Amino acid sequence: MNTKGFMMSKWRPNIYLFLTGQFLSGVTSMVVQYAIIWYLTKETGSATVLSFATLLGMLPMVFLSPLIGPFVDRTNKKVLLIVPDIVAALVAIVLSVVGMINKDFPIWLIFVSLLIRSIAQTFQMPTIQSIMPTMVPKDQLTKVNGQLGMVQSANMIIAPALGALLFSIVPITLLILLDVVGAIVGVSIILFVQIPENPVIDERMHFLSDVKFGLTKLRQNKGLWRITLMGTVFTLLFMPAMSMYPLMTLSFFHGTVAQAGIVEVVFSVGMLVGGAVIGFLGNWKDRMIPIILSMIVLSIAFIISGFLPGNYTGFLWFTVLNGLAGLSAPFFNTLLMAMIQQSYPSEILGKVLGILNSLMNISGPVGLIFAGPLADKIGVNMLFVISGIGSIFCALFVYFNSATRNYDLELQKKLDN
Repeated sequence: MNTKGFMMSKWRPNIYLFLTGQFLSGVTSMVVQYAIIWYLTKETGSATVLSFATLLGMLPMVFLSPLIGPFVDRTNKKVLLIVPDIVAALVAIVLSVVGMINKDFPIWLIFVSLLIRSIAQTFQMPTIQSIMPTMVPKDQLTKVNGQLGMVQSANMIIAPALGALLFSIVPITLLILLDVVGAIVGVSIILFVQIPENPVIDERMHFLSDVKFGLTKLRQNKGLWRITLMGTVFTLLFMPAMSMYPLMTLSFFHGTVAQAGIVEVVFSVGMLVGGAVIGFLGNWKDRMIPIILSMIVLSIAFIISGFLPGNYTGFLWFTVLNGLAGLSAPFFNTLLMAMIQQSYPSEILGKVLGILNSLMNISGPVGLIFAGPLADKIGVNMLFVISGIGSIFCALFVYFNSATRNYDLELQKKLDN
């Protein structure tokens, strides 16, 4: 297929079909994910359990991303998008059947299911990231990434509200089977999406050399390398607090599952608004400015949240601050990903993204190992304060370091030449 001719003539309806599929399959998967987390929160009320559940969701991204990169560069992209959906559906069926037989779920089985779901998603995310530059013109990449962020935000708006409703009226053993419906819908749509392939599918893979190659390419890019390292620290600080949202609502503010769902919806509405700004107004001359501002806004929202009173008034303010944090969240991830996609040719992008995703996520599990016991000891609200203060220092580093601060300006000069 002539990629250039493909993009010029068919890219818009094709990418919108792809985004539609991501929305329809994603919302069912997220309803199931929220149901599992709320089940754990309601049954255990433990920050340590929630931390461990989130930890299992992140470990595959850390350890498998560098190895998955070579697969992404060489393997048929539709296969990499379809197979994980099928695996997630099979896991849902097994979990549902066991729940029906035992009347509840063994905690260890929930952990295993979360791990397998995460492994499947680890294959999908770098695949989506690597095919985006091949499916849209370069000058539309930032906007389309913003629209993809809008789709993901829309999923997160609908999923918590729908999940809270279904969680209260549908047995969780049946609710989990929504993953099967999502897989059927997602796979059916992907079959009709046209995805240009790189001409290296049959090339033999050399894992260690490919990992070394991706790491070398990333380290050679001084500004992006420092942004990646700072993103690693940023993840170490804010990911533990993010995992505690349900416990913050249910335990600290003494709320209900429905209120926990409202918090998630408000955060996601904020993300949708932020994604809309990027999607429709996203051609900034210097994308590092909104990235730095988003880090500062998120930090301030977390700090204030940690000092709120543990009552209904505090919950209302926590909800408002969540909307503000959600508004800022897409700018960091979406704009950074667009810059990464423009920094490397598509045929090696998978290798670089594998290393980058691993490094950006490696600190999350480290933080979560200590976050659960720490939150149980000092209070989940103080975890938000610690995360916010540390994140402000990350933003200041990015701003005052010339290699990171000027990275996008230098990148735009290279793209214009």
